Amino acid sequence: MRTVRGVSRGARILVPVALFPLFTSACGDGTASESGSDADASVSEAYVKVVNVEATRVEPRDFTAFVRITGEAEAEDDITVSAKEGGLLVRFFAEKGERVGRGAPIAKIDDEILQAQVEEARAAAALDRERFLRQKQVWEEERIGSEITFLQTRYQAEQSAARVALLESRLERTTVRAPVAGILDDRYVDAGEIVSPGTQVARVVDTSRLKITGGVPERLGPFIEVGGSALITFDVIPDRVFEGTIAFAGASVDPRSRTFPIEILMDNPDGAVKPRMIANVRVATETLQDVIVVPQEVIMRTESGYQLFVVTEREGETIAEARAIKVGPSLENQVVVESGIDAGDLMVTRGHQLVDAGDRVAIVGSGGGDR
Repeated sequence: MRTVRGVSRGARILVPVALFPLFTSACGDGTASESGSDADASVSEAYVKVVNVEATRVEPRDFTAFVRITGEAEAEDDITVSAKEGGLLVRFFAEKGERVGRGAPIAKIDDEILQAQVEEARAAAALDRERFLRQKQVWEEERIGSEITFLQTRYQAEQSAARVALLESRLERTTVRAPVAGILDDRYVDAGEIVSPGTQVARVVDTSRLKITGGVPERLGPFIEVGGSALITFDVIPDRVFEGTIAFAGASVDPRSRTFPIEILMDNPDGAVKPRMIANVRVATETLQDVIVVPQEVIMRTESGYQLFVVTEREGETIAEARAIKVGPSLENQVVVESGIDAGDLMVTRGHQLVDAGDRVAIVGSGGGDR
C-alpha cells in the first residue's frame, strides 16, 4: 500500500491513498461508494491545519535612527589652577575632595611684603593727590605758578593712584581662587613650599556636567549635526540611560581611523559618572516620520531576502499570508519596514514560526495592537 507524506511544518499526515479505491470496488450497490465519499470527507476535515497566533494591527509612527560609537567621559570643566604671584604658600583653605564654589579661596601665598608696599603706595598717592588739588586751586583762581607745574602735579597724582591699583591687584592675587565651582580633586604643592607665578597649585573638576568624546565613521558625516541628540550608557552603571546633546562635530576626518571627532554634553547632577569612564553612545543620525516599525523577532530571513506574515481573509477563511519586505534602519529590537506591508495590516507577532503561507489561522491574542 503506497502512502503520501504531507510536507507542512505544522503537521505530518499519512494519507492512505490506495485504500479508498479498493474499498469502493468491493461494494456493488452504491452504498459503499457513498460511505467511501463520506469517509474521504471526514478524513480531509479531520486533518485541516489551524494554527493559533497572536496578531497586531500595524500603525505608523516616528522612528529615530542611531549609530553606536564608544566614547570617554571627561569633565566639561577640568582646570589646573596656577599661582599668579610668587612667595611662600602659607596655607590651604580646602582639602582634597571638598567642594568649592566659584571664586572661593583655595590657598594663600604670604603677602606681608606686598601689604606693606600697598600701605606705602596709598600714603604717597594721598600726598600727591593733595598737592594736585592745591596746585589746581592756586593756578585756576590766582594764576600762581606755571601751567607745567600744574600738569606735573596732576600726572604725579594719577601715577601714584595707578601704582596703588597695581599693588592692590597683586595683593589680591596672593589668594589662589577656584575659577569654577567643583571638587578640589588634587593639590600639587604643600603648605610651606615656595611658589612662583605659573606654579601649578591645585586642580578643580566640575563633574555636574560631562563631555563625552568619540569618533563617528566618515560615512555618517552628513547626518551628524550640532544640537542633535544622543543616548549614553555605561557598563559600570547598569539600567541607567543618560541623554546628551552634540556640542561639537569635527570638520576633518582622521586619516588613520577614518572617523571625525564629536563632543556630547550630558548632565551628571548626582555625580554617578566619573571622568575617564568608557561610554556606550548612540548618536541620532536621522528621524523618520510616519513609518512602519516592527519587532525584529517577527522578521524571518528567506533565500531572497526577508518576510513576515499577516492575517488576511480569503474565500471566507482566515489565513496567514507571507509578505516579502524591505527592511531599513534598526534600533535594538525595532526595525523599519520600508515596503511590503501597509498601515492597517494585521501582522502575526506570535506563532509566526509555526505557520506556512496559506495556512488557516485562529487569532487568540493581540500583540499590542487592535484585533
